[in-house]
This record gives sequence, structure tokens and C-alpha cells, in this order.
Amino acid sequence: METSTRDRIVVATARLIQRQGYVGTGIKQIAAESQATLGSIYHFFPGGKEAVAVAAIRYSAREFTALLEDALDGEADPAEAVLACTRRLAAGLRESGWVDGCPVTAAALETLGTASELQQVCADGLNGWERLVRDKLLGCGFPAEAAHELATTVISALEGAEVTAQVNRSEEPLLAAGRQLARLVRSYGVGTPGR
Repeated sequence: METSTRDRIVVATARLIQRQGYVGTGIKQIAAESQATLGSIYHFFPGGKEAVAVAAIRYSAREFTALLEDALDGEADPAEAVLACTRRLAAGLRESGWVDGCPVTAAALETLGTASELQQVCADGLNGWERLVRDKLLGCGFPAEAAHELATTVISALEGAEVTAQVNRSEEPLLAAGRQLARLVRSYGVGTPGR
């Protein structure tokens, strides 16, 4: 199936932001990477670079949502689900040569202190991931407050561990975070769904 020009632009922008950040990604580079003309970019995204970046971050957030949902749904035990997620993130980062980090985090850090649409889309992505983890924990019988705080901790730790893994070119920061998060989740003594 052929990818539309708009989709090629969005995916190329997501990959560029993932590898070099929002500030380091230029509109001409987006055009070259997506094999689109500047006219096409401005046709689909009249708001220019920020508008393309907003669509790219939404796309990237959905990609990670799918990975997270798959990991969480693939394991009945919430601790094992968190471990599965960290293992997948670590493997993906290693396979990319340590360059394909989280574009949501990259863009969020570069737009801190702004009230931009880009900052809001980054917040929406992070908050959506927290909701997925929280819902998994709630479904396993965790009390609401604990599920909320644990979900925030899991996503925060994953994002930080991913950056640390990239910088050190090692899976170990993600794997260590996974082991410790699993230990934390287990410490609540709450079982799997249906228990």
C-alpha cells in the first residue's frame, strides 16, 4: 500500500525529531527525508515546522501507546508487564544504534516553559501513557491513589532510563529500571486481574 505524501511527511518528521530533536530538525530536511516538496509541506501544514512537529509527536505518541498496550496486555501480572515494556524499549534502542529515543521527550524538553501546541501535545502523550499504566494497575486490583502514583513513577522512570541508556549506549539502564519498577509494583502485594 502506498503511503500518502502527508503521512510520509509526518513519519519522516517523527524520525528526525527522535534522532536530533525539534530544534535540530529543519523544514528543508523534512522535505528531503519525506521526498516531498516544500510546497507540499506547507499545503498540508500551513503552520510550518511547528504544525508538522505537532502531527509527528501525535504519531509518535500513538506508536509508543501501541507498544505499551501490547506489553501491558501481554502479561497478566503488572510487574511482568512493566518488565516486558522495558525489555522492548531496550531492544528497540539497541537495534537503532542508540539513536531512536523518545521524540515526545525530546520535543518536550526543547519547548519547556512555552504554552505552545507542541508542548501540549507532548503533555497529552505522557499523560495518556500514564493512564494506560494506571488502568492496568486498577484492573489488577490496585487502590486508585496507588495506581495513579505508580503509573506516574513508571512512565517517569522509563523516560529517564531511556535517555540514560542512549547516552551510555547500553540497555542496562532500562533493564535495571524495569527490575526495580517490577519490585516496586510487587511490593504492594496486589495480584493479577481476577484474583
